[in-house]
Amino acid sequence: MSDLAQIEELAGTLLRSIAPAERRRLLRTIARDIQKSQSVRIGKQEDPGGQRFAARRPKREERPGAYAVKFLYPKGAAEPRAVFMKSWVRQGPLMTGYDVEAGGIRSFEWDKVAKWLPVERVDQNKAAGKLRRRGTIRQRAMFRKLGSRKFLHAGSTDREAGIGFSGQAARVARVHQEGGIDRPTLNGKPVRYAKRELIGLTQTERSSMFNIVFAHLSYAN
Repeated sequence: MSDLAQIEELAGTLLRSIAPAERRRLLRTIARDIQKSQSVRIGKQEDPGGQRFAARRPKREERPGAYAVKFLYPKGAAEPRAVFMKSWVRQGPLMTGYDVEAGGIRSFEWDKVAKWLPVERVDQNKAAGKLRRRGTIRQRAMFRKLGSRKFLHAGSTDREAGIGFSGQAARVARVHQEGGIDRPTLNGKPVRYAKRELIGLTQTERSSMFNIVFAHLSYAN
């Protein structure tokens, strides 16, 4: 039996020796400690083994629109709203640009445009130069939000401690954790994603758990 396995067995024995209520509190402390550590690691774009996450796939070439557009969106809505963009680019099935009414950068699915509307003469062919996007999703770290406490939860009972995702976040995380297949957009083609191990204990975290257990029991005694 390895030294680590012996320590794990000892920690388990010590945990079983304390009252359920006390054990629940201790396991909650451990879960929150690991939650914080995992969040930091995900932010660094590293898997539990210290390897960098696989890079995103090369993005498709952006095709800038050389004219202003106005349209009703989305198709099928009871009251689609009018969208007006002077500067935009097309990336596959998406067009992204400055939505004048929304006052910010927005993306729209080309096939979901309900109706193209005429553009006033004064606004025709007025592309506002190159679309400048501050911090697009491809420039930001992957899983920037997924690793936050809002999505990465910690929980415990008197028998176990754990961290993980729930709901839609869990589905997204599972695809990357396992290197699964998913659709990047609702009507997009299925794509196999690179395996990026989001959840998993590091050697440091395992040591930290044992330290918390031993420190707690030493203080209690």
